[in-house]
Amino acid sequence: PPPPPPPPPFFFHAEDGIRDRRPSRGRGDVYKRQPLIVNKSFVKLATDFGPLLIFFAVYYKSDKNLIIAIPPLIIATLIAVLAVYIMEKKIPYMPQIVAVLISVFGGLTVFFKNPIFLYLKPTIINILFAIILFGGKIISNKNLLKIFFERSIKLEEIGWNKLMYRWTAFFIFLAILNEAIWRTQTEEFWVNFKVWGILPLTFIFTAFQVPLIQKYKKNEE
Repeated sequence: PPPPPPPPPFFFHAEDGIRDRRPSRGRGDVYKRQPLIVNKSFVKLATDFGPLLIFFAVYYKSDKNLIIAIPPLIIATLIAVLAVYIMEKKIPYMPQIVAVLISVFGGLTVFFKNPIFLYLKPTIINILFAIILFGGKIISNKNLLKIFFERSIKLEEIGWNKLMYRWTAFFIFLAILNEAIWRTQTEEFWVNFKVWGILPLTFIFTAFQVPLIQKYKKNEE
């Protein structure tokens, strides 16, 4: 009988359609190397949402005691940043800023036993992001949103500018909304808004930017 055909020269990820140029050793590679992709996706999801979910769970388990729920939030945030560093060999600017502010304002809340410091954190974070984006454009004529994301998104300059102004306005909106909620609502309402309100609003806003991105997307030649 004729000899069996040689193995294919490239490895093919059946789930995502990505062709890997490393030589395949056979079908077993599929089962050995795909879990790495799944694990990275899971770790990314866990580092993004894990600390908030831990904070939420401890808050209700401790009979809605904010002071008890803050230390696990700080520890989980620092662990999440460490996990990002181990996985990516670098830490993006946003997780760094968020981790520092959570540690500082969470620590102040525990030390003084006053929740106002934690209430102010989302306001300060969003105002800070708005100032960084808008200030970068006004002071140095640099679109920092473009600098951060131009490797993953290719847009015309007018598209980057519109996207930057929209995100600046959205950050200011979140800051104002946070101020309105913590000043007029109960602590429990604010905790639920922090966990289940800010993220969905951000996802919805991001989804509404897709038409703009499609309109000003550069044609790859």
